[in-house]
Amino acid sequence: MSETIGASLEAILDAVATRSVSAAELVETHLAALARISALNAVARLEPGFARETAAALDARIAAGEPVGMLAGAPLAHKDLYDRAGWLSEAGSKIAKGRIAPATAHTVAKLDAADALDLGRLNTVEFALGAEGRNIHTGPPRNPWNPGYATGGSSSGSGVAVATGAVPAALGSDTGGSIRLPAAACGLVGLKATAGRIGRSGVFPLSGTLDTAGALCRTVRDSALMLSALAGPDPADPQSVDMPYPDPLRGIEDGYAGLKFGIARPYFFDPVTAPVGDALEATFAAMAADGASLAEVAIPGIELANRLNMIIIGSEAAGQHRDWLRERAADYGPETFQRLTAGLLVPANAYLKALTHRRALLTAALDGPFAEVDVIMTPAWPMEVPEIVPDGDPNFAAKTLDTGHSSRPFNYLGLPAIVVPVGLDTHGVPVAVQLVGRPYAERTLLRAARAVERTLAFNESHSPPHTA
Repeated sequence: MSETIGASLEAILDAVATRSVSAAELVETHLAALARISALNAVARLEPGFARETAAALDARIAAGEPVGMLAGAPLAHKDLYDRAGWLSEAGSKIAKGRIAPATAHTVAKLDAADALDLGRLNTVEFALGAEGRNIHTGPPRNPWNPGYATGGSSSGSGVAVATGAVPAALGSDTGGSIRLPAAACGLVGLKATAGRIGRSGVFPLSGTLDTAGALCRTVRDSALMLSALAGPDPADPQSVDMPYPDPLRGIEDGYAGLKFGIARPYFFDPVTAPVGDALEATFAAMAADGASLAEVAIPGIELANRLNMIIIGSEAAGQHRDWLRERAADYGPETFQRLTAGLLVPANAYLKALTHRRALLTAALDGPFAEVDVIMTPAWPMEVPEIVPDGDPNFAAKTLDTGHSSRPFNYLGLPAIVVPVGLDTHGVPVAVQLVGRPYAERTLLRAARAVERTLAFNESHSPPHTA
């Protein structure tokens, strides 16, 4: 069944629906694929017994002609923050080593209801607090495009597993870019939905205000399918809204007609390096040649959002970890410890101002550029993806701020954002563009991203040297 290695989620679902492949065959094929990428350090642990049992039950239902879910047979694995009752759930940490999940995460239960297959858990930055992908406890996952380079974080293992083709999609989480940055670095599509659209209960928390759940996928259409399976109310998540996403592919192939794209250069392009800038300019030119309507826009006050996002993350994460910081300080990696203890020093008035300023900045964005355009475009990762520094980086604090330069503002504003690969840098590592939409306008955003994907056809002409 090697035909499903590297295939899109949509293609695998079609193969299951036509009985070209069984769920049991998919489990064996993709467990083996995950084992083959061990040198890239993506996998935290596999759960073959559970996966085989689930697949056998699904195959029996299919053979009996019973109805099945929209993701029937999809072989998936997820970031090691997503709980399943009775499974280890360690958050890439020494502190949570051996932790057994007491209940199943809302998102995992939604995927179960859609009849997806759960093969195991993937490596993450310690407690999801890091933008490049380093983890002193588990070691750094390695980029399948160039193993000497970072994967992006914190959903690092998810990025590697999907990029190698070992699974067609994987759950990640995004508090400051942790779905979008690994997707950008690994040549994938990464969607951060509008805050509240996907429930977060049962996902190890970092920032209750800013955390979002979602998936890294191979294609925009796959991202739409995953959003449809995941969206909807979560009674245990106070931020959750009742916003399902029916008919996921409706209108997704409608192209550029009637859409207006805004290129946000002020602030977002300030740190952009030449290889990234050249790839983005080529993207805009190709879009225009295909009929896209492009304009220059600016988001008033957006230069504040990255730092305000980090104030909220730091303060809320420090509160989450307060007892462990007191009792088990030596068990944190040094970078995680430094960021968490810095959060303890955030004054209450600074935290409150960071929270209350969000409405003003969001209103400025909606009344300003979003009154003129449907989608805003920015760089995803503004500079080339860096080489791996396995045991720590003395400049990590400044690099963390720079890495999230384009992604964190949209966690802060709660807006939906998606990254799409557009080219390669001089080290053979992907470059991506970020597209941002209005609140709950994922349908428009996915349509726009699909149009860009068709224009560039990146995945039709590029593939990573290291695959499953």
